[in-house]
Amino acid sequence: MAFVTGKRTVIRASSSDVPEPAAPIAPLQLESPVGQFLSQILKSHPHLVPAAVEQQLEQFQTDRDAEKDKEEPSASGTDLVLYRRIAEVKANDRRKALEEILYALVVQKFMDANVSLVPAIAPPSSSDPSGRVDTWPSEDEKLERLHSPEAYEMIQNHLALILGNRLGDSSSVAQISKLRVGQVYAASVMYGYFLKRVDQRFQLEKTMKILPQGVYHHEEINVQNTLGEEIRPFGTATDSGTETGTADSVKSGQSHPEVSSWAGGVSSPGGFGYGIKPSRLRTYVMSFDGETIQRYATIRSKEAITIIEKHTEALFGRPEITITPEGTIDASKDEIINISFGGLRRLVLEAVTFGSFLWDVESYVDSRYHFVAN
Repeated sequence: MAFVTGKRTVIRASSSDVPEPAAPIAPLQLESPVGQFLSQILKSHPHLVPAAVEQQLEQFQTDRDAEKDKEEPSASGTDLVLYRRIAEVKANDRRKALEEILYALVVQKFMDANVSLVPAIAPPSSSDPSGRVDTWPSEDEKLERLHSPEAYEMIQNHLALILGNRLGDSSSVAQISKLRVGQVYAASVMYGYFLKRVDQRFQLEKTMKILPQGVYHHEEINVQNTLGEEIRPFGTATDSGTETGTADSVKSGQSHPEVSSWAGGVSSPGGFGYGIKPSRLRTYVMSFDGETIQRYATIRSKEAITIIEKHTEALFGRPEITITPEGTIDASKDEIINISFGGLRRLVLEAVTFGSFLWDVESYVDSRYHFVAN
């Protein structure tokens, strides 16, 4: 419920507001006091989430201003160590709350679009003879409508690169490494983040009629692209020794492998991207220099990087992999899952949309409480 004190609207969740326990609305369960409070509001009154977030960010800013004005104690020794330790704990708590605010806002955007997030991947039901894990409903059309026409052209190319000649096959079931599907999901989140960032600039320049000349004649430009190992088509053979690239990229905030290849220029024919359909947005991105592409493709905040990691782990579980004495990856305990190509398409579309929403909410939160590094 909401009530007003003075000039501020204060959000409170009463016991009558909280519904009976139900299925989680998102794979990741929030743990901080702020996160748990937002989880309650998401379940009972999701339209109040922005107001609750605004209120919390105001409090963060007030706390930060108070800390700036407060001087460290002049005493040395134990008092100073304790003071700094308390400040460190407060900063860590605030960082975790910021992460969970970002996540709650992303979840709310999916709810506003009437799209259910894929639940945590669980063992298949014994009643399903195919043993498929993808029992979730198809939301493809809803997800497609959340992107501009130019961005969706890029997403179609991204899907073609991942699914290969299975792009139009929704019913066939494949046995695929769960670890690899998780890596593709995380990479697609990063791709969606990049895509929203460049599409925002593209749409602005299109409105102002200042797009580079070549973008208006994109049909004449043939762009090829080679990808990192994370984005091989699922119809090709895999190499278990290269199954960690995406996780490492997410941890470091590095760009999506598909984007990284653009920064190196146009590849020779024959890569996985050979024959990719040209599009206005793709041609626009190719007009950037390599440094600009890498900057646009890098996740801006540690909080956003952590949320990608935590959400992917909540969805697919923590992978059981070890490094052998030779330095290679031992994924012998990796689980093999049965999933339809339609289910894979749904996962990738959701991941790209998650990344797009993450860019939006990170920008929104930073405009009210600055935390993104310049």
